[in-house]
Amino acid sequence: MEAYKKEFIEFMVRAGVLTFGDFTTKSGRKTPYFINTGKYSTAEEIQKLGAFYARAIAAEYGTDEAFVLFGPAYKGIPLVVTTAVAMHHAGQEASFCFNRKEIKDHGEGGSLVGHSLKPNDPVLIVEDVTTAGTSIYETVPLLRSAAPISLRGLIVSVDRMEKGSRGVTAFEELRQEFHMETRAIVTIEEIVSYLHNRVIDGTIYINDDMKERIAEYLRMYGA
Repeated sequence: MEAYKKEFIEFMVRAGVLTFGDFTTKSGRKTPYFINTGKYSTAEEIQKLGAFYARAIAAEYGTDEAFVLFGPAYKGIPLVVTTAVAMHHAGQEASFCFNRKEIKDHGEGGSLVGHSLKPNDPVLIVEDVTTAGTSIYETVPLLRSAAPISLRGLIVSVDRMEKGSRGVTAFEELRQEFHMETRAIVTIEEIVSYLHNRVIDGTIYINDDMKERIAEYLRMYGA
């Protein structure tokens, strides 16, 4: 496993974003782990988060292109800003844009803020966590209605590896539906592999029992 993946897993644990216990998802599923990206709240955390996204983009999509990063409102907005800044500091230029929830009918108008999309712009969608991928089904038509872009892919912080309506992972569904690459900084399997019986700041977050609980959850809902 790449060093930045290990560092990112520890970063999520220390930030309180990745927790283990008994939780219920929006869909009503009982889950032994929870990822709450809304817990990122300090300048240091958001700066580091952008750097992890930038490293993952470089590793998965390369450094030759000046991507346009799109962040779906609302959580995607700070993500594209901090990621674009981190990419700039790493020597890779990037532009960014995001959508409004409500379309303005005055001023500059429109539903997008930031970079004005142009034909063949290489666009990467930056999201927090994808489970069912519902927001992407709204995002892609929005982008394609703005301009005939070149949709290069989607990157999220964590792939929960849960199956969608077609029996394959949500990532695979999105790949098939929109003909784009889908990547994550880490997957739940990588998280389990790295944290199992590993001491982080004096705590073991995934012991044998928790590992089995997560495995059982993935047997039920994973693909």
